[in-house]
Amino acid sequence: MSEDNHSHYRLDPSDRLNGLGQRRKRPKKSDSNTSFLRAARAGNIDKVLEYLKGGVDISTCNQNGLNALHLAAKEGHVDLVQELLDRGAAVDSATKKGNTALHISSLAGQAEVVKILVKRGADINAQSQNGFTPLYMAAQENHLDVVRYLLENGGNQSTATEDGFTPLAIALQQGHNQVVSILLENDTKGKVRLPALHIAARKDDTKSAALLLQNDHNADVQSKCRLKICVFLPLSLIQCVCACHITAGPATNWVSPSFSFLSLNATTHTLPPHHPLLPRRAGV
Repeated sequence: MSEDNHSHYRLDPSDRLNGLGQRRKRPKKSDSNTSFLRAARAGNIDKVLEYLKGGVDISTCNQNGLNALHLAAKEGHVDLVQELLDRGAAVDSATKKGNTALHISSLAGQAEVVKILVKRGADINAQSQNGFTPLYMAAQENHLDVVRYLLENGGNQSTATEDGFTPLAIALQQGHNQVVSILLENDTKGKVRLPALHIAARKDDTKSAALLLQNDHNADVQSKCRLKICVFLPLSLIQCVCACHITAGPATNWVSPSFSFLSLNATTHTLPPHHPLLPRRAGV
């Protein structure tokens, strides 16, 4: 999904030189704005500065709310991003979907831009309209370097979308095992592991469950909270738990810090493509 489908600049017939040698008309302000944004997307610093000196507002955006900083960040134009920030571009300005330049660069995997934005004070845990964070977007797209950097600089992987999904949930759903491992290494208190494990159980996703359990053989779910709940696990998940050497007592007595009573169907485990248990993909 893209928000940068702004119309391309086209000369009006009246702008061209006519047979009498008359000068073309000065471009309309809307045309200048569009050309300014195109220059930003292309990383043409000279053109961008030319338009700014000509009076174009640095916060000018297209119909979807993408401004010059957003476009430069998306394309990885490091020098232009720095120039725009030096000239007063708002680091946390948001598109109509609530995405900041940090969201956009994280989704695009532009690690160097991400570092610049964070160092310049970008809100590392900003949430878009649907609750997506930069970390969620990077995890979704399997951008290991970005995920690692965001975690090291305060990215909160416990922050969930409006549907209740975390970066770990989307990484599991997309099959990004390396990202999953990085997230689990930073989940020292098990805050995101257990909810993800319950989701895997409800989907009968033995691969994800094994990955969650094998990343910490000492993670005893009962040690997280003493409120036991009855969970009827499908046979495949029971086998998975046993294979991972998890000592949790009877398979029907599990502990969850964030889920109340949970009853699973042991025979029907398939979910439709848009089921609430499937995380929503983030887009710019």
